[in-house]
Parts: sequence; C-alpha cells; structure tokens
Amino acid sequence: MKNFTLRLLGTMAAGMIACSLFWTAPASADAPAVSSHVFEWVQSTARQNYYFNKRQMCYDIVDGKADENVLIVPTLKTYDDVQIEDVVAKRRWKMEPLDGYDDLVGAAEYLRIDRAAGTVTIEQHDDLDGTWTAIHTETEPTTIKLDDLSEKDVDGCFFRAILKYADQHADKLLARTEAKIADGE
Repeated sequence: MKNFTLRLLGTMAAGMIACSLFWTAPASADAPAVSSHVFEWVQSTARQNYYFNKRQMCYDIVDGKADENVLIVPTLKTYDDVQIEDVVAKRRWKMEPLDGYDDLVGAAEYLRIDRAAGTVTIEQHDDLDGTWTAIHTETEPTTIKLDDLSEKDVDGCFFRAILKYADQHADKLLARTEAKIADGE
C-alpha cells in the first residue's frame, strides 16, 4: 500500500510537470493559468484559490483491489501576494532557506481521505514556483479529523467538495483505479 502511494505521488508530480508544458508561466508574481481540464476549482478566499486534480484522483489500492473508502487526491492552491509574503515571512522567522521563494505562486498537496476513519491526511506538501516546480517539499504526514472542521471552515469546505465530487463521479474513479490495478501500479 505504501509503495502504491509513493508511486502514485511520483506519477502525479510527473503529471503536473507534464501539464505545465501546456501552461504559460508569466514572469510576474501572477500564478500560471490552471487547466480546467485537469483541475476542478472549488473556492477562492481572499488569499488562495483551491483546486483538486480530477484527472489523477482515484481510490487507494489495497491487496490489488480498489478501496472505495479511501481517496487519493492531488490538490493545488494558488496564492495572492499577501499569502506569498506570509509564507516567506514565516520561513524567514523560522530561519529556513528562502532560495526560490522570490517566485512562489502556490502549493501542491497530496491528500489521503479516509471516509471510514473520517480523516484527511496530507501526505506531502510542495511549495511551487511559477513553473509549477517544487521549491520545497515536506513529507511529514499531517492528519485532520473531518468532524473537527466546522461547516464554514475553509479547509472543511474544500474537503467536503472533494468528497461530493467523488460521490458524483464514483464510476469514473473506480474505472481509473481498476485501470491502475490492471497496469500493475
């Protein structure tokens, strides 16, 4: 199961890089365009835009079978200038390296949503530059209990939108997961 997740994360990262070839990366601090064919927009706040990768989203694979209780979901957040400044200020305060952060545009996160446990685990977080390249990666998992998030919590709204999309597209997700099983992933 762990090997599948690591291979999936690698595949998703490669897919994001491949998709970046179709996007133009402006030289300014503006985030590159996000493909609506790959990413589903969920919401915008004053500081971030929230998307998930509907083309890579699938079920987990356990013992060669799709586990429909667990979703594997790559996500994307694009930042405004204030959020970028906040991320840089926090890194500076923690005395962390700032190489590449002059071109920060957002973050990619790889989620594992376990319906049965009622949790969302952020398996990996990548800070992204204007070419969608990871400038910093964190792989220490963070688990969030869905019940702890209010109806108005921004992350809660995002996670619930992903679950709603999964419910509406369960056949596609199952077919995609079964194709991965057939390919030996």
